[in-house]
Amino acid sequence: MDLPTAVKSYQFGERAKSELIMIAQLCLALTGFSEQERPGGRRMLLMMMEFTRSEIQFAVQSTGKTEFQKAINSLNEAISLVESNQPEQASQKVAAAISASTTPAQEAWQVLSGHGLL
Repeated sequence: MDLPTAVKSYQFGERAKSELIMIAQLCLALTGFSEQERPGGRRMLLMMMEFTRSEIQFAVQSTGKTEFQKAINSLNEAISLVESNQPEQASQKVAAAISASTTPAQEAWQVLSGHGLL
């Protein structure tokens, strides 16, 4: 991996991981919402998930890393589960997206570290 790709992969991977962790926590939090609060909470969660999906799509286009596409695929499944009112199961799919996003960040960290940049 060249240095420019390593920098982008590290930045995108860390950002995606952070956003996905927050989404996983919000999926679980949604289960504790009252019936009146749940539709609004679900809409906000879906908006955040779609925003994060767009960010990860930008990572795919900028780096060419297939792991980011795997993260999008898992996030798509999570979005469907939230839309189907299954936020607990969605958090499991988000966990898979976190794992997929971590791989390019870890690979990039090794490259950057090897060049004394981290």
